[in-house]
Amino acid sequence: MNFNKYLLFLFLLAISFTTQSQDFTFAHVTDTHIGTETAAEDLNRTVRDLNTQKEIEFVLFTGDITEMGTDEEIAEAKSILDHLEIPYYIIPGNHDTGWSESGGVSFIKTFGSDKFVFEKHGYKFIGNASGPYVRMSDGHIPRDAIIALDSVLRTTSKKQKLILVNHYPLNESLDNWYEITERVRDYNVQFALCGHGHRNKALDFEGIPGVMGRSNLRAGDSLGGYNIIKIKDDVVSFHEKKPGETRENSWHQIYLNDSANIEQKTYTRPDYSVNDSFPNVRKIWSFHSEANVISTPAIIKNKVIFGNSTGLIEAISLNDGTSIWKFQTKGGIFSSPAAFKNSVILGSGDGNIYRINDRGEMIWKFLTEKSVLGSPIIEGDTVFIGASDGKFRAINAETGTEIWGFSGLKGPVVSTPLIHKNHIIFGAWDKSLYALQKNTGDLLWKWDNGSANRMFSPAMVIPVGIGNTIYIVAPNRFITAIDLHTGKTLYRSNEVTVRESLGVSEKQDLLYAKTMNDTLVAFKPQGENTSIAWKADLNYGYDHTPSMLYEKNNNIFFGGRNGVIFCVNSENRNILWKYKLDNSMINNIKLLGGNKVLASSMDGKVVLLEYDN
Repeated sequence: MNFNKYLLFLFLLAISFTTQSQDFTFAHVTDTHIGTETAAEDLNRTVRDLNTQKEIEFVLFTGDITEMGTDEEIAEAKSILDHLEIPYYIIPGNHDTGWSESGGVSFIKTFGSDKFVFEKHGYKFIGNASGPYVRMSDGHIPRDAIIALDSVLRTTSKKQKLILVNHYPLNESLDNWYEITERVRDYNVQFALCGHGHRNKALDFEGIPGVMGRSNLRAGDSLGGYNIIKIKDDVVSFHEKKPGETRENSWHQIYLNDSANIEQKTYTRPDYSVNDSFPNVRKIWSFHSEANVISTPAIIKNKVIFGNSTGLIEAISLNDGTSIWKFQTKGGIFSSPAAFKNSVILGSGDGNIYRINDRGEMIWKFLTEKSVLGSPIIEGDTVFIGASDGKFRAINAETGTEIWGFSGLKGPVVSTPLIHKNHIIFGAWDKSLYALQKNTGDLLWKWDNGSANRMFSPAMVIPVGIGNTIYIVAPNRFITAIDLHTGKTLYRSNEVTVRESLGVSEKQDLLYAKTMNDTLVAFKPQGENTSIAWKADLNYGYDHTPSMLYEKNNNIFFGGRNGVIFCVNSENRNILWKYKLDNSMINNIKLLGGNKVLASSMDGKVVLLEYDN
C-alpha cells in the first residue's frame, strides 16, 4: 500500500469511527415552569425518579424552565437540578426570556450557557436558545445562536448523525424557523426535539422528523412526567414516564438513517414582494448586527448607536451604515439609548447604566443591584431610568451620581417612562403603573388593572399624557384613561382588542393604537368621555408586538410582528407604503428629517429608509 492510499485508508477509518453509533438511553424533560403552583414538587419528583433510572445517561431540558424568568425562579430550578446524579443539558424557552428580569443574563450565569453542543455514541446534539427576549413577539432563534450554529456546522461532517434540540417546534412557531431547516438540509439530521406545546406529539419539520415532549407539570393529573428516549438498532423509541410508575410502552418510533433523508423541495418562506409594490419608499442602507437588537437606536453626530443582546454597544454611520466603533458590556442590552451632549446613556443586563461618548469611550457607569432593561428618558441634566432591582432612579446625567431613588417596585422596569408636567410615569412587571414626583421621587399614586395575572402588567407600553390625563394600553387588551393627579380610572374599554402599542397625533387630538388583528384605531382622548374616532382595516394580520405609533405630516408610522414597517395617511387611512425589513418584530421606529425613517428589528437589522411624500 503506497503512502497516499494509506492516508485515504486512515481518513475513511476516521469517518467510520465518527459516524458509528451505539445503543443508548436518555431523558427529555421540558416546560417545568418553576414558579407555578406545583412546579417545584413536580420537578423534584422527576429528579428523584431520574436518579433511579440507571440506564439513562443524561437529560435534555428544553426550555420554559421557569414561569417568569426571575432570578428567584432560576435559582430554585438550579437548586433542584443540582440533585440530579447524571449530566444534564439545558436551554431556555420563551418564559425564561420573554419576561426575564435580567434579559436572559441570569439564566446564562446560572446554567453556563443558553445553548449547547456535545457528542454521545456517534451522535452530535445541538441545542439552540429561543426567544423572544424581553419584548412580546413570536418565537425567535437569536441571531447569535444562528451564527454559533454556522460555526458548529462548519466543523461537522455531512455524515455525522445530528439531533437538534430547541424549545419551539422548528416551524412557523418561530419567525425564523427556516434559518435552521435550510442550514441543516445537507446534513445527517436524525430527528429534532422540542417542548413548548405541553404534550407528546410527532411532528415533521420540512422533512426532519420532529418530536414534542409533554410538560413536566401534572396539570389536571396527580403526577407530572417526562419522556425516556431509547436508541437501539437504528430505531429511536419514545416512552412517557411518570415518577414512581412503570415506564409506558413506546408512543412513537423513528427509524433512523445512515445519511440525511430530508426532502429537497420548496417550502414556504417569507415573502418580500411587498418591497417591489411601493416604489415611493427605498432602502438607503442596511446593517446586520451579530446578535438581536431589541431597542430603538439613538443618533449623535451622524452616528447611529444601539446595543444588542450579547451586550455589545455599536455605532454605525448614519450616511452609509458602516461600522464605526464597538463597546462591550457584560450583559444583554434591551435599553434604548438616550442622547445627551454628544453621548448616549443606556442600561445593560450587567447591572450598569452607562454613559458612552460619540467616540465609544465610557464617561461614567452607575452600578445597580440587578440588570437594567428599562430605557432612559432625559430632561435637562437628569436621566430617569428603572432597573430590575426594585428601584427607579433619577441620576445626574453629567456626573453619573444618584439624585434620588424610589425603591417600591416589585418587578422589573423594561420600557421607556413618560415625563408629563411634574410627574414621571412608568409601568413595571408587578401589575402596577407608577406616578412619581419627578424632582423628589415621591410616590404620587400607584394604579393597577385589578388582574392577578402578572403577565397583564402595564409594563411594556409607553404612556401618553394629554392635559391632565394619562393613557395606557396593557396586554389585557384594554385602553385606559387615568387622572394625572389622583390615579383614578376615568375610562376603560376593550371594545377593540388593542395591545401595548399606542401613539398620539401631532395635534394631540387623537390617540392611535393597533388591534391584534388588522385594524388601526383612533380614539378621541377626552378623559372619562374617551371614544373611538375611527377604525381602519389595514389587513396586516395578527399582531401583538409592542411597536409604538408616531405621526408626522399627517402620516402614521409603525412596525409589526413580521418585519413590516407601515406608513398610513391619517386623513383617508390609506396605506401609503409598506417595507419588509426581515421576518421578525420591528422595534419602535425613529422619524428623521428629510423623509427618512430609521428602524431596527429583533433579528439585529438596522435600516435607513427614505420615502416620497
